Amino acid sequence: MPRPKSILWVDDEVESLTSHILFLEEHGFHVDKSPHGDDALVMLQRQAYGVVLLDEQMPGRRGLEIFQAIRALDHSMPVVMVTKSEEQETLKDAIGAEISDYLIKPVNPRQILSVVTRLLEGDRIRQQRLSRDFATRFRELDTRRGQGMAWREWVELIVELAEWEVKLGRADEPGLQDALRTLQDSLRADFAKFLGRHYGAWLDGSEEDRPALSVDIVAEFVRPTLDATGKALLVVVDCLRLDQWAMIRPLVATRFDIETAHYFSILPTATPYARNAIFSGLFPNELATRHPEWWKTEEDAGLNAHEKELLEEHLQQITGRAVPVRYEKVFTAADGEGLLRRLPAHLAQDGVTALVFNFIDQLTHGRTENSTLFEVARDTEALRNLTRTWFERSPLWDALREAERRNVPVLLTTDHGSIHCHTPATVFARRDTTSHLRYKFGEDLRAEDADAALVVDDLERFGLPARTPGTRLLLATGDRFFVYPTKLREYQNRYRGAFLHGGVSPEEVVLPITLLTPRRA
Repeated sequence: MPRPKSILWVDDEVESLTSHILFLEEHGFHVDKSPHGDDALVMLQRQAYGVVLLDEQMPGRRGLEIFQAIRALDHSMPVVMVTKSEEQETLKDAIGAEISDYLIKPVNPRQILSVVTRLLEGDRIRQQRLSRDFATRFRELDTRRGQGMAWREWVELIVELAEWEVKLGRADEPGLQDALRTLQDSLRADFAKFLGRHYGAWLDGSEEDRPALSVDIVAEFVRPTLDATGKALLVVVDCLRLDQWAMIRPLVATRFDIETAHYFSILPTATPYARNAIFSGLFPNELATRHPEWWKTEEDAGLNAHEKELLEEHLQQITGRAVPVRYEKVFTAADGEGLLRRLPAHLAQDGVTALVFNFIDQLTHGRTENSTLFEVARDTEALRNLTRTWFERSPLWDALREAERRNVPVLLTTDHGSIHCHTPATVFARRDTTSHLRYKFGEDLRAEDADAALVVDDLERFGLPARTPGTRLLLATGDRFFVYPTKLREYQNRYRGAFLHGGVSPEEVVLPITLLTPRRA
């Protein structure tokens, strides 16, 4: 509920502030006066005010003592200290007590009006501005639907939409959020067609101008940092979406200078393919050829069991020397505690420290099976907020702060994103078809709705190992998840509303890669 446009001005010289009070009243504010702090507390008990203007130096109790009493009455009451005191200690005490603002006399009426307007009407003004800005930008973005965009334009558009998603979620604007979701739905179909036209050409070299892909992360981003400083911390947060990164970025920015680029995950957007590609610099067919003993498909155990060895081999190949690698994977709180004990020694050495954090991936999968998790991460906004809450107390944030203390640059990225799925898509397949919900390999495999999937018949052209003759790949488009006709109702009930990955939505494919440079550098 908004606070009233009323002000209580507490100052033993309040009668000398008549011009200021008249100016505030001319701009729609009601102003009551009190020359004494204890009288002001009685007035606050009798009626509601929007903001208190408080002098520090008054007869009786100091302004800061009155401030504490005001907060005891109403913890959220905005209080502005307006005082002649220029003492540094008074200013520090006021800031430490979380005073809303601090003004040193003499002040002019417009200074007071500016502060009061910000405190009482700032949220409404910002929300109105956000609504205007989005309405204007929405029309511009909507005109791009159906236009042929290059990959750079796609990245710019997808990143902007993710930022709008975060802003509108914070502003609690359901109407504008609905408009954004409608635009996102239509663009997902265009994006799937774009990938179908260009992805194979990026891999076979027939289109030289391509985005950075998973296989390029170490060579294009980690190696320059390693060459410049002799060491780097590579952090891979499994299943981190652009909007989730936007939620934790402000906290990271308190310790690091941030340079953000973006890349495309390889397909399918699933850990066995995408994360192995990051560490090895190899597409899945190349990895299967070079290390058949290590290559595991989604039907096998040990999907990502050799990431350390792959990274060592990759760094050897691109630098021409053996680069020391420390590798840790964090699944549990105990894993995190152990990592933080060993991390100072890791970061003291030259070479690459590589850390994989699995919490967000565990959360997105676990909410499907756990009703409590489903409730606390019911939609994308709740998932973003939960990501921020986790990050603030996570071993990941502790690890980043340790890197900042030791002046070690950090490359932070993810292997794929996820999408909130609501639409079942029926597929027809043989028994040997793979079981994943956003991508499937199999013979005689087809989707009932042709628009529900990107169909890949030439696996080799998509950088994937050959399978039995006649095997094709289906990659889910939009917010669809694959279901079988015989288990239609079961799958719909179980997976509708799940966060899934493996398909070709922008949320799964377009990902952040950030260079974090410690501020103390």
